[in-house]
Formats: sequence, structure tokens, C-alpha cells
Amino acid sequence: MPPIDVALLALGGLGAGLLAGLLGIGGGVLMVPLLLLFGINVDQAAATSLLAILVTATTGSFQNWRMGYLQPRQVLLLAAPAIVLVVAGTEFGELLAEHWRRAAFGTLLVANLYLVSLKKRAATTPHNPRQLSPITARLITGSAAGFMAGLFGVGGGVIMVPLQVLLMNTGMKNAVRNSLAVIALTSLVACIHNGLKGDIVYGAGLSLGLGGLVGVQISARFLPKLPDQFVSLLFRTLLCLLAAYVFWQAWQAHISRI
Repeated sequence: MPPIDVALLALGGLGAGLLAGLLGIGGGVLMVPLLLLFGINVDQAAATSLLAILVTATTGSFQNWRMGYLQPRQVLLLAAPAIVLVVAGTEFGELLAEHWRRAAFGTLLVANLYLVSLKKRAATTPHNPRQLSPITARLITGSAAGFMAGLFGVGGGVIMVPLQVLLMNTGMKNAVRNSLAVIALTSLVACIHNGLKGDIVYGAGLSLGLGGLVGVQISARFLPKLPDQFVSLLFRTLLCLLAAYVFWQAWQAHISRI
């Protein structure tokens, strides 16, 4: 790759890494659109993004573990269904036309806005008679995150964080940390699968990942100092901006087919 492309991708990875450590999203929601700008097709962008996510999520999770914030049991219980579904999501994604895949991703982002607001309303309700069992809540959360990770080339945090908050009554900061660790495990499985298929652009993925490695180290240190309300507001703002951008990309892909 040209040096300027490597530098730009590393800079983009730095931004994605900062958001990964703060929001537990892996950074794929930024990495996939960035890779598309460099002319990489949607299947390769999804696969390459997961390589970069593997680097950032592993680094951020190690940092959280060193600081004593990681919950290994919770992570493993969420990761088990996620790992099972991540390969299924990858295979299903290849059956969708590019514009439909991007539109579905935008819809997912908008749906997460609703999930976050639903939890906020539920917290102000004095009685909540219909609670899911912990096992069911983990299965739904982990399975949905794994499938979305494979389908869209994201870590799965954009669905895992709000579902942990909504279904498992997990605090926002703990949901972010758990999500990042699960993402490290699911992205490892997805990278092995995608690497065997030859879909990963390794130069682009490593450039993004190295930038993300620096960013996630910085943000993981700042997360404990930030109020939950600020983290929640930042998460929702990011979802709004990304949803608008992804829908625009879907429309452009649709126009190019006409």
C-alpha cells in the first residue's frame, strides 16, 4: 500500500480505538466505512475490519484486566453464543446485495437508539414484572452480537452494549468493558474464518489495528473517570451520525446499480 494510505488508515484506526475503549464497540462502525472509501469492496472491508478490531479489542481488554475492571465469567458466558453465531453471520452477509447490507446496518444503528432509550424509560418505572432469566438474557445478547459481528464486519458492541444494559441490568461502563472483551474473542474466530477464505486485506487491517492499539490504550484509561451519563450520550450521538452516513452509503450503492 502507498505510505499515505497507510498513514491515513492508521489515523482512522486511532479514532476508532479511542471510541472502542470509551464505548466498547470494537471500532468497526468506523473502520468499515473508512475501508470502503479506499475502494475495498464490502465483503473485504468487513473481513479486514475484523482483523483491526482483533488488535484493538485485545489491547483494550488487556488494559481493563490490568486495571482490575474485567469480569471474566460474564465475558465467557456472553462470548460462547457469540462465537457460535459469528461465522453464520459472515456466511449470511455474502448472500445480501451490497446496498441492502449497508441499509440493514443503518437500521441496526437506529434500533440501538431505541434500545438505549427503552432502558432509560424502564429505569424510571417502579415495577418491571417481566424480567428475562440471566441465561436467556446472555443467550440473546451474545447471539445477536455474534451474528451482527459476522454480518456487518463490526465487533458487535453496537448491539451488545445496549442489550446488556436493557436485558441484563448491567451498568454502562461494565457493559462497555464486557463488550470489548467478547469482541476480542469473536473477532479472532471471524478472522480465522475470513483468512481461510482470502477476504482479508492484511496491509489495511494491520494499519488500522496499529492506530487503534494506541487509541484504545488512551481511552481505556479515561473511561473510569467519565460519568455514565456522558458515556451514554456519546454512544447515542455516535449511533445517530453513523446511521446517517451508512444510509447515505446504501443509497449511493443503490444508485450505482440502476
